[in-house]
Amino acid sequence: MALPLVKSAVACTDFTRSVQPYIPQLNTLPQQIYHSATDLKALRELYLSTNPLISAFAFSLALVPIVLVISEINRNYSQIDRIWSLLPTFYNLHYVAYAHAKGLPTQRLDSLAIISLVWSARLTYNYWRKGGYQVGSEDYRWKIVKDYVKSPILFFIFNIAFISLAQSLLLFSVTMPTYVLLLAAPVTKAQTPDIIFTQVLIGCVFLAYVADQQQWDFHVAKDSYQKSAKVPPSSRYTAADLDRGFNTKGLWSLSRHPNFLAEQSVWLTLYIWSCWATGTNYHWAGLGAAAYLFLFQSSTWLTELITAGKYSDYKMYQNRVGKFVPSLWGEGMPSANAAGKKQK
Repeated sequence: MALPLVKSAVACTDFTRSVQPYIPQLNTLPQQIYHSATDLKALRELYLSTNPLISAFAFSLALVPIVLVISEINRNYSQIDRIWSLLPTFYNLHYVAYAHAKGLPTQRLDSLAIISLVWSARLTYNYWRKGGYQVGSEDYRWKIVKDYVKSPILFFIFNIAFISLAQSLLLFSVTMPTYVLLLAAPVTKAQTPDIIFTQVLIGCVFLAYVADQQQWDFHVAKDSYQKSAKVPPSSRYTAADLDRGFNTKGLWSLSRHPNFLAEQSVWLTLYIWSCWATGTNYHWAGLGAAAYLFLFQSSTWLTELITAGKYSDYKMYQNRVGKFVPSLWGEGMPSANAAGKKQK
């Protein structure tokens, strides 16, 4: 049996019942896939007879050697970055497809699938327009980390343990609450709070879109200004704003990283949704959201360390504006004209 028999919503979050009994499936899954590879009917039967969390986990592990080899051959360590916006939705759609195939109620999951597709479309588009899919494109932070580590052997170990393995598992783990929602579907009915959770998720995606668009508009104006020494006529920014070097207008006047705030909120909301659906205050599937928040804390620290070294006003920005959540007591940034022209 691929799914646990649960008679209450709380039982869906019992790790010893909902996950642990299916872990041994990992041992035989590769061999079963090999023997069924040319038989679509057998593959379908294997898919339905394998616990969906286990099959998703197995897929995340299978990606590791692929991205590792590609990254080492090309000396480009943004391979996971290129599929970052796709993998969580892939896993969510996997759970939805499995629920449909098993004849489970899917009202919650169908709503989540639509939102997840929109989330992927937004993030993929933003990554594409910044040149992320261009040949040779790589996150500038990997080079900085590589230069800091210095030892090729240590960086190779780092590539195995974190870049390839940990990040792949992270993108699987943030969708674990969807598995809990799948288990809860037969024992709980969709209610008004489910609509509220979907609306909050939509709001988070929209907030991320607005923040990314404002950042894009700023950098387009900045690039044009640096090339022509003239502020684009349609720009909302002044020459002093662009001379400052980083955006402090719109949502960026309230949060130093409003896009990151929205991104983290998506997966935190999904976890809270699964807690509400199962009547629990917390459960094991929250580990993915917690790891996601931790990653954003560490990566943002590195990003800001680099940015503060480039722009003289950035430390003032850090002191006056909250990193993610707007500060109720923050003074906000003064206008660039008042602060004076700063380093580009």
